[in-house]
Amino acid sequence: MNKTIITIAPTGAWPKKEQNPHIPMTPHEIAEEVYECYKAGAAIAHLHMRDDEGNGTMEKSKFEETVQLIREKCDIVINCTTSGDLNATDETRQAHLKSVQPEMASYDCGSMNWMNNSLFLNSPKFLEELGHTMQQYGVKPEIEIFDAGMIYNSLYYLKKNVLKAPLHYQFVLGAAGGTAATVENLVYLKNLIPEGSTWSALGIGKNNISILLAAVALGGHVRVGLEDNLYYKSGVLATNAQLVTRAANIIKEAANEVASPDDARQILGLKK
Repeated sequence: MNKTIITIAPTGAWPKKEQNPHIPMTPHEIAEEVYECYKAGAAIAHLHMRDDEGNGTMEKSKFEETVQLIREKCDIVINCTTSGDLNATDETRQAHLKSVQPEMASYDCGSMNWMNNSLFLNSPKFLEELGHTMQQYGVKPEIEIFDAGMIYNSLYYLKKNVLKAPLHYQFVLGAAGGTAATVENLVYLKNLIPEGSTWSALGIGKNNISILLAAVALGGHVRVGLEDNLYYKSGVLATNAQLVTRAANIIKEAANEVASPDDARQILGLKK
């Protein structure tokens, strides 16, 4: 049977408890949420941090505390964001990679208009620095793709040895300012990546189930969580564990196996 990896993205940088009371904010809340999702079938935890006011932050100590608490509970693969605060500097966006040394971290492979009202900047200088920092500390880049141009950027950095094959892609579909969450767009993006690459997909908004189903059918991996979708279905707020459980059930119905953290490490070639 094929093994499908579930990534849980429990927090994100923007949603607040006013939108969904199940959003975890503190290190203890995030760690407990990740543990519940691990028990439900998640193999990877994609982590954002919040400051004491509940805003997204790249504060290194928050990552350190949260990751320590998670590692005391389970062996889920740790995947830290490098873009949790639009006001962060190039330095603060990667400072935690040295102290935490997660197995994976996000690598947003290009700039874009974010939410149609701000700029999500990932300059060539930053991307080169980040790629070398990840290589230095043995962190696998999760190449975040919001549009096709970012795939072509990744191929450029692969040629420059800023990125190393085999590459792993995360298709982020449905973000305001990015590519729409349609199955046609997912297939198009999938067909652009280098042979031998691995990939995962998520859909933001009403088409998230379509992207989940298509990713499983096409042999990819999946990401779910309150970072991307606050609702389980129309009018019904979700919990992270519910979203993981639904993904796990879909994977099993497709006659696949839900990947364990160690399965994910083997599939992605991670250094534990």
